[in-house]
Amino acid sequence: MMGPKKEVQSALFYEFCLEDHVPADHVLRSVDRFVNLDAIRTHLAPFYSSTGRPSIDPELLIRMLLVGYIMGIRSERRLCEEVHLNLAYRWFCRLDLGDAVPDHSTFSKNRHGRFRDSDVLRHIFEDVVARCIEEGLVSGQRLAVDASLIEADSNRQNSSPIADWTQEMMDPTLAPRAVREYLDTLDDAAFGAATDVKPKFTAHSDPASQWTAARKGPAFFAYSNNYLIDTDNAVILDVEATRSVRQAELGALQTMLDRTNETFAIHPERIIADTAYGTGPLLEWLVQKRGIAPHIPVVEKSGRTDGTFETADFIYNGESDVYVCPGGKELRQRRRNFTNPREPQPDKHGVLRYRASKKDCDNCALKQQCCPKAPQRKVTRSIHEASRDVARKIYQTADYSISCKLRKKVEMLFAHLKRVLKLDRLRLRGPCGVRDEFHLAATAQNLRKLAKLIPAA
Repeated sequence: MMGPKKEVQSALFYEFCLEDHVPADHVLRSVDRFVNLDAIRTHLAPFYSSTGRPSIDPELLIRMLLVGYIMGIRSERRLCEEVHLNLAYRWFCRLDLGDAVPDHSTFSKNRHGRFRDSDVLRHIFEDVVARCIEEGLVSGQRLAVDASLIEADSNRQNSSPIADWTQEMMDPTLAPRAVREYLDTLDDAAFGAATDVKPKFTAHSDPASQWTAARKGPAFFAYSNNYLIDTDNAVILDVEATRSVRQAELGALQTMLDRTNETFAIHPERIIADTAYGTGPLLEWLVQKRGIAPHIPVVEKSGRTDGTFETADFIYNGESDVYVCPGGKELRQRRRNFTNPREPQPDKHGVLRYRASKKDCDNCALKQQCCPKAPQRKVTRSIHEASRDVARKIYQTADYSISCKLRKKVEMLFAHLKRVLKLDRLRLRGPCGVRDEFHLAATAQNLRKLAKLIPAA
């Protein structure tokens, strides 16, 4: 028998508990155990006025932002709509059915104001990392680092060659926020001062972003997201936003290692990275100044493809500071003997040059295999060669093979960031906006990691 049509009638009273309508296995229920925002009011207190109308609870705004990044909701306007409709989101944000959801414009005012001035998002990120350490997810012995390109919120059509749109043409009093931040970071090692090489184009809406074709396809504007992780459970220990150039990414590693040591007293025994980090100065810094074993392939530029002898075929004698060629002859920096020994004089790139005697090369039976088109053979040596040799020896060990597998964990985090959390393109502009997005995304990933590895009681 067909049932009668039911007419919807509003009840005068409801007995409704949000707690009962959030599934036990919902990701936000698992994450909520590790979110402690009690300290943010004290942290933000100096940035609120003591008079006037009470503002929106900052914990509510932070919780809504966490919902957006944990669930991959990229639009703040859509986030407000989802929190209004979704019971689990309301429960996580501590909103009852009758409570109003803040307007999306409120996020912009707080992001660009007190949240940024107080660096509260960095504070929340570090609190979550400290919780990961407290739960035993971090040993601090083996760390890995990598950088990934994140497309900036810039239109390629709204750009100019660098010569047609210089900083002298930008008026800070009339410029948008992202342009003012660009002018403020011209001397920052992670942005303007990272390299003297100027990009081909500059984006009018976000001039701090880097014009790059690193993906071997059409060029675009981007920032680099740098992660420093502990390889035990792929917990993100630090995050840094930089220009998408190698020099800035190398500097970010040093910044993150120093900051992690200062904040959490973590001093790793090894650092794992790809070949981009295998430069002489960085290896020297790791080995000599920090005492960290570099599980990093060395950048080699002395290889030859014409079949002649490579630098590796020459034996270096550290006592006499000479190279010995396959023919048994010596290559020296200077062929003259000075009464007062002179210090080695490297060039601006930190490279020393050793030369063979022309007489030795002319009479050598191996000349065609060594320097067939040159009167004498020359060999270069970096002033950081000792540290490079340390990395080369590690490269031959079984531990290095293990490190290669562990390095994939940081790459998987970037894949998760782009595919699951939907952060393949930035929504905020300027260096400060980019830092905010990267801190929130890293916080979301660490919270999801905690929820996955530590089951509810």
